[in-house]
Order: sequence, then structure tokens, then C-alpha cells
Amino acid sequence: MSIFSSPFDPAREAALVTGAGNGIGRAIAQALVAEGVRTVFADVNPDTVAAAARASARPDLATTWVGDLADPAAREALLAAAAAAVGRVTHFVHSASPPRREADHAMAVSAATWAQMHAVNLDAGFHLSRELARRLIADREPGSFLLLTSLHAGTPRNIVHYSTAKAGLAILVKELARTFGRSGIRVNALVPGAIAAGGFVADPALARHIPLGRLGQAEDLAPMALAVLSNRISAYVTGAAIVVDGGLSLMNWFEPPEI
Repeated sequence: MSIFSSPFDPAREAALVTGAGNGIGRAIAQALVAEGVRTVFADVNPDTVAAAARASARPDLATTWVGDLADPAAREALLAAAAAAVGRVTHFVHSASPPRREADHAMAVSAATWAQMHAVNLDAGFHLSRELARRLIADREPGSFLLLTSLHAGTPRNIVHYSTAKAGLAILVKELARTFGRSGIRVNALVPGAIAAGGFVADPALARHIPLGRLGQAEDLAPMALAVLSNRISAYVTGAAIVVDGGLSLMNWFEPPEI
């Protein structure tokens, strides 16, 4: 049987996807369900996450959870809810991130906005990854984690709270990959470009800076995400940053903000 016709083992694998209510998280969660993987759709918005689960190919395999991952108590609640819903989580995708605004440049971003961006991206990403890994290690089971970073983890984009949070996630992926690798847990980063989905409202004119000539869609990310998550397809891939950007990272188009 081709590995591409059966990338997952639904009998023993289950997933948790944060930020599953819209955009890239939604596309990945729905793609996992379509492969027969029991999946927890986690998001801060009850309406969008419920709609995402209902619209999936197998709603019976989708469980929703609602909470704000900036709150440490919510992270613990999510872990408990996921264990109750699907048992041991073998595949973790961290896509949750607060909305970002161009107005929040270095001279304008508030302390609260800075803290929330780092709490949801970096703090929650670390805590959830570590606690999910603890159970996998105790049970001697392999796993695969995928954290969503950004091109701007290494390129300033006038939104300092977002860029620094994603840069933190980028090195976290490498740290966790090194720590968890001997236990059979792979950790990788997915690096989107200009994806017209979720909280990102792209100027269509940006397409002229993209070698492939168009903005990306959330659905452009899902197939690559599943390939990297699959222990059958990407068994020897860990600590990697997989860029899906239509070639945007080959260009440089941002100007400093007006202050």
C-alpha cells in the first residue's frame, strides 16, 4: 500500500489543533479529520470553531474546545479536555495567534498587546508541547508536533510583538526537536508566507512581489502540514522549518513605519 494513500494510523493516532476556528489552523484540522484522524479543534471563538468542525469531512471525528490560551488555566483545561475526548494526542499543531495590526509597531504596541501575543504563541506553544510530550514519553509512543511560525521570525515587518513571538517559536521548535527526538517525537515548523486567511487581510497588490504570482490560501498549507505531521511520510524530518510562501521570502518589500 502506498504511504500516500494512508499517511496516518487512525486506530492509534489523534490530533490537537489550536487556532482551528479559521485560516490555516482550520484547514489543517479539517484535513486531519478527512484522513480519519480524531481531532480536537481548539479556538477562542465558539462560533467559528463550531462551524469549522461542522464543515469538516467527518464531523463525528471532530471535538471542539473553546478558551483563551493566553490564560495558563485554559491551557491545562485544554489538555484535560483533549485527553477526555481523544485519549493520547500524538499529533499537535499550534496555529493559535492573536490578531496582528500594522498600527502596533515598536513605538505604539501596548504592554497588554505585547504580552497577549507572546502568551498565546510562545508560552502556550511551549507548555502544550511539553505536557503532550510527557505523556508520549511515559507511554513510549512516537509523536509529531508542528508549530506555525512566520517569515517574519527572521525578517522585521513593523509588528515587533508578532515577529519576536514567532522568532521565539522558531527556536523553540529546534530546542524541542533536540530534546524529544530520542523519544521518537518529531517537532517541526511550518512557515507561511502571505496567506489570505484568518486574521490576515492581504493587499491584492502584494501578489506582484510573489514569484508564483498570487497570494496563498489556507488550503495551500494543509497538504504540506499533513505530510510533515505524518510519521510514515516524514519519519526522518525534525527540527526543520518548511516554508510555504510562493517564493515571497526571495523578495524584500517592507518599508520602516512612520513614527
